[in-house]
Parts: sequence; C-alpha cells; structure tokens
Amino acid sequence: MDVHPLPPLLHNRPAKIAPAVEELATTLRDRYSTVAVAYADCGTYGALDEVCGRLGLRRLGGSHCYDALAGAGRLRDLVSREPGTYLLTDFLVRSFERTVVAELGLDRWPELRDDYFGHYRRAVWLAQRPDARLSALAHAAADKLGLPLTVLHVGDAGLERELAALLRQ
Repeated sequence: MDVHPLPPLLHNRPAKIAPAVEELATTLRDRYSTVAVAYADCGTYGALDEVCGRLGLRRLGGSHCYDALAGAGRLRDLVSREPGTYLLTDFLVRSFERTVVAELGLDRWPELRDDYFGHYRRAVWLAQRPDARLSALAHAAADKLGLPLTVLHVGDAGLERELAALLRQ
C-alpha cells in the first residue's frame, strides 16, 4: 500500500477537498489497481461522495476524521452533551500554531479569537498517542482559545478499524 497525502490545510477550505482528491485519484488510477480515499466527508457536504461515486472510489466512512478516531456514536454523544465542543486531534495539537492560529490570522489579530471561538465552551483532545510534549501543546492550544481542555484517550484502534474496513471493501 502506498499513501499519497494531500495538503492538510485543505481542511481549512473543504470546498477544495473534492477537486484535489479527484485530481490525485485520476493520476493514480493508471498506476494502481485500487485507489481508496482516506478522507471522511470533512465538510465537503457530499462533494467528495459525488467524486468518489463518479470515479468508483471508496472513502472512509463518517462525516469527519473525528468519527474514525473516536467512533461516530461516541462522538455524537460527546457533542450532544456539549454542542460547543472544539475538537483537537494529535495532528491539530502538533500543528495548531500553523493550521489554526496563523491560518485564521490570530497571530496578527488576536482580538478575532472571540469572534471565531466565542461560542465554544470546551476543547476536547482526541488523544491518539499522548505524551508530555503533546499534552503541553494541547493545553497551550486550549489556553490560546480560552477554553478548558478535556482529554479523551482514543488511541489508534478506531482509525485502524476504519482503514481496515476501507481496504476490505
């Protein structure tokens, strides 16, 4: 199996995900007998499903990667108990300064924080492989957002299960 990643910042512009997947998948189809998409819907509102259907591709199930990490039911329960939940993954914790702070301009205009995050009530880190460094970064991210942090240890089992299901199809 080969992995061909797309730029992670596409998640900040979900309308660009489906076209990027289509372009990459089209180039890979000549090189591989099977091409699968390791994206959930990720805010494309069905555009990714349309591309996958048209090209005969399979993708990860769920609305977003958080479903794969925590499990759709567990995540639904988590968010229904507190709709104002901002979710962090290990990747977001590691890249928070670039993918959130810089991309949203909070490094230049910190006063925008409350405009962006004022309706959130907590941050939940879906910790896959927590260690002291990631924990410190997760707390720093939550502090930067002005939110209390809850750590939910999810590990890699959910993602492994979803990837295995994707490859079995």
